[in-house]
Amino acid sequence: MLYTLLLLVFFIEIVRGFVRVIVYFSEWLQRGQSIDEESLEPAVRAMVESDDALEREMARASQKRGLARVFARWQATNDAVDEYLDNMSLGWYQVIIIFFVGCMAGLLLEEVWMLVTAGLTENRVGLVWGPFSPLYGTGAVLLTVLCFQMRRHGAKTWQIFLISAAIGGGLEQITGWAMEVLFNAESWTYLHLPDHITQWVAWRFLFFWGLLGIVWTRVIMPKLLYQIGMPTSRRQVLFVTLVALYLVADIGMTLVCFNRKAARDLGVPPANAFERWVDTNYTDDFIAGRFENLKIGDARDPK
Repeated sequence: MLYTLLLLVFFIEIVRGFVRVIVYFSEWLQRGQSIDEESLEPAVRAMVESDDALEREMARASQKRGLARVFARWQATNDAVDEYLDNMSLGWYQVIIIFFVGCMAGLLLEEVWMLVTAGLTENRVGLVWGPFSPLYGTGAVLLTVLCFQMRRHGAKTWQIFLISAAIGGGLEQITGWAMEVLFNAESWTYLHLPDHITQWVAWRFLFFWGLLGIVWTRVIMPKLLYQIGMPTSRRQVLFVTLVALYLVADIGMTLVCFNRKAARDLGVPPANAFERWVDTNYTDDFIAGRFENLKIGDARDPK
């Protein structure tokens, strides 16, 4: 019992330390040289409007007592976030960060889901470098862009559910089909489920995509966009640009590795020094170990 408590405390301290590092790094990025005044103006205006809303609602909350004050303060924070989003310009800066976060958060969610439901602890990454699953990153971006606009037009919860289910199902269908056609590979199949629609889409997971979209749009996205904000310093712009270049390189390298894996299975030798380097460093054993849920060629499940 004591060992478990000590382990829990140790884990909490690691998380707290990680959060402190992230907060410090974020503050350091913000302290860099400011971007040009024209680009800075929308960010300043949004923050001023948000601060005014927070101050106004906090003043109202101070007049209440007990639990009513607690709920009023919580609502005041939400109102400040809403005011910020109403004045926010959504662009490439937020999209890249959301893709980056979505890739990792979705992967973690999937691995926890597989552990709880099937007892599996396999590596379910989607790229050769880093803990990323681009399917979830793309889904997070599409949900954010579409639902950000739907929010401004007062979209209802059931509309967000349907849009989210369509986005999730569409991504699964396109990704599964592309993996089969381009690389003769599959990472999942729903043919064994009684409610499957296609090989890669099932009704139950459309339902989960819809629920995930509601949670993302109503709970996660507003606070996340508020924390990301709009860039105010050149350090922020440079950092996010470097993240984007890394992700592009990661996706490109993953496609190259899959392409060479498919070519090796067909007995096609490398055509140049780069392909020889890929075959040497990203072997079949590497692919099998890195993408544990990936099945290629004859290893695929029969239809």
